[in-house]
Amino acid sequence: MSSASDTRAPLEANHQSPGTPGTGWRRVLGIPSLVLLGLVYMVPLTIFSTYGIVVELTGGRLSAAYAAALVVMLFTARSYGRMAKAFPFGGSAYTYATRSFGPGFGFLAGWSLLLDYLLLPMINYLLIGIYLNAAFPAVPAWLFIVVSIVAVTVLNLVGITAVARANYVVVGLQGLFIVLFVVLASVSVTGMGAVDLLAPFTGVDGAEGFSPIMAGAAILCLSYLGFDAVSTFAEEAKDPRRTIPKAIMLTTVLAGLIFLALAYISHQLLPVGSFASPDSAAIEVVGKAGGNLLVAFFTSAYIAGSLGSALTSQASVSRIIHSMGRSGVLPGVLGRLHPRLGTPVVPIVLTSAVALLALVLDLTTVSSLISFGALVAFSVVNLSVIKHYFINGKQRGPRGLLNNLLLPGTGLVLTLWLWTSLSGLSFSLGLSWAGLGLVYLAVLTRGFRRPTPHLELEGA
Repeated sequence: MSSASDTRAPLEANHQSPGTPGTGWRRVLGIPSLVLLGLVYMVPLTIFSTYGIVVELTGGRLSAAYAAALVVMLFTARSYGRMAKAFPFGGSAYTYATRSFGPGFGFLAGWSLLLDYLLLPMINYLLIGIYLNAAFPAVPAWLFIVVSIVAVTVLNLVGITAVARANYVVVGLQGLFIVLFVVLASVSVTGMGAVDLLAPFTGVDGAEGFSPIMAGAAILCLSYLGFDAVSTFAEEAKDPRRTIPKAIMLTTVLAGLIFLALAYISHQLLPVGSFASPDSAAIEVVGKAGGNLLVAFFTSAYIAGSLGSALTSQASVSRIIHSMGRSGVLPGVLGRLHPRLGTPVVPIVLTSAVALLALVLDLTTVSSLISFGALVAFSVVNLSVIKHYFINGKQRGPRGLLNNLLLPGTGLVLTLWLWTSLSGLSFSLGLSWAGLGLVYLAVLTRGFRRPTPHLELEGA
């Protein structure tokens, strides 16, 4: 187990696992590219995908729910940054848990994290199918889904540079829509006369209690998963011990401000607690701001955002699978990079195959599974900071007490609070997945008689 002093060893320009051919990444990502990857993963317009559902759940207090989620995520994002500085390698919560608690615990954390990343592209494909089928009813939704999966897979096979470049286009299109929406919505709100500036936080008449706000925050925390994704690109980042923590915090703060701004202006524009259809409430809000023309632009920007998120999330999960393949907890073929492309071809293709389940699963089921996996990962990373720095590293002075116990401990408590807001479906499906992982680990270790394989990383 590494001590705190071990984590400052210099990194090679191209990290290569000892004895493992074809595992060297190219360090090409700076802070701007990393932040863009995180923002595209989140999809700035994702606020509109759950807008009606959370507005009704919180009694019109969507802004309050986003603020609560942001507070929780800032503590947890800081913990991700701390662990990325200690272990600047791919694998995210899997790597951090393995290095802090051991390979067995790390495997179970990575298994839960896989649940998130394998299913997140699927949500985007489902939304693409739904929106494009609504715009072009003659074309079946499944065709849009399949074409999207193929396009995203090809771009990821080409390499992370192609993904990063595509992200500039995606973020630019969404940014243009956000500016137009805010301007048009502000003009409409100004013409409505007196405005209650606190209404987005106090909600509609009769809204009371903090529990609905936390229930909404439990759903909305998924909007912040982009900072988690940033940590998986550590082996392709320049000077990762410096860039990854900064990119994680910047991504979280920027996304939180965007979400809060859009939630606030949307409520002022259409201050209602119920809609004709919660699933399509975003259309009502956008339509009131700019009519059918803005709705058409919104649909285009949303589709682009969903494609960008699918692109980034597939890239992210392929790197987690690659890390687990290198360690031996998954088949070794998953831990190799293509000698010419420099990308994990087999994990990328595997992720695309799983994404085809979007043809048969629904949004509710997929969202429930993701909620469970996300909170497992958040809890594990907060615990890892305490274990690695405070317990193993013995950094327990006044500053260490704050940084290595109180702050990650607060993040853990807030995350556990969100756990209490999960639905029964989330728990039943999530625990089933965790049980499957435990069975696989038992088989892998011959009934826990053999040690769990793990990856020896340089400098770790």
